[in-house]
This record gives sequence, structure tokens and C-alpha cells, in this order.
Amino acid sequence: MELTVKKENGTLTIALSGRLDTSTAPQAEKAMEDNLAGVTQLVFDLDGLSYTSSAGLRVFLKAQKHMNRQGSLVLRHVCPEIMEVFEVTGFTEILNIE
Repeated sequence: MELTVKKENGTLTIALSGRLDTSTAPQAEKAMEDNLAGVTQLVFDLDGLSYTSSAGLRVFLKAQKHMNRQGSLVLRHVCPEIMEVFEVTGFTEILNIE
């Protein structure tokens, strides 16, 4: 998995590409946690993400729970395969997906 972090004007954007799974989810979670101070909007750009496991789903759920307290969360550029995972698991009901 490749990960890019950009923080600007209260918005934290984390771009993910490759696979978000048991071995890479801790890296994504740490990038999020290390940069959330002062953030009012968290954006996950999933343009290059081709796969997520349940470990990746936990990262998004944790992000949503955290941002419920301090702002908003948006997932952008979700591919059809990952959107199907979100739909089957009910995550489309709890996440803001653009």
C-alpha cells in the first residue's frame, strides 16, 4: 500500500493506493492518528485503492467515530469493488461516500 498525507486549513487528506489489509491497516491508522490534531475534515482519497479487508474497514470505522466528535469524514473516489464491500457490510449507511 502507498499512502500520502496532506494537511491544509483544517483538512487532512489521506490518499491510499494498493491494498488495505491486515499488514497495511496499522500504517493507515497511524497516519490518521498522528495528524488529527486541529482537523475538522478528514478525507480518504481511495482513487488507487483496489482492495480492503475487514482490517481496512476497522480503520474507516475508527475514523468515523473519531470525526463524529471533531468534524466530518469523507471517502472519495471509491472503486466499484470496494463500494460493493461497503454496501454488503452496511458501511454505506454510516460513511459519507462521494
